Amino acid sequence: QVQLQESGPDLVKPSQTLSLTCTVSGVSITTEYYYWNWIRQPPGKGLEWVAAIPYSGSPYYNPRLHNRTSSSRDTSKNQFTLQLASVDRQDTALYDCVRSRTGDFEDWGQGTQVPVSS
Repeated sequence: QVQLQESGPDLVKPSQTLSLTCTVSGVSITTEYYYWNWIRQPPGKGLEWVAAIPYSGSPYYNPRLHNRTSSSRDTSKNQFTLQLASVDRQDTALYDCVRSRTGDFEDWGQGTQVPVSS
């Protein structure tokens, strides 16, 4: 059974960098054709895809957030991460890590709520 668990701060202040980690169990993040995504949902709004790291390891980002987003992975720990720089209140959201394959989002973490507030 594939499980994903997000971890990160309880609060981020404006202009700081939001850093999240997703720990995966039940499958290796290097398994062929699997993609490891970050998706967020601001309060009262729809889902927004943020970033992904494919099994091959080269991340790609939502063009709207590209200039302040980075993602990486640690295969020894079976984890992948998200960093979002220069946050403001519009970055307040529920952040989920999600496994996908051929475009289908198949396994979701429980999500972590990250408020941006001074």
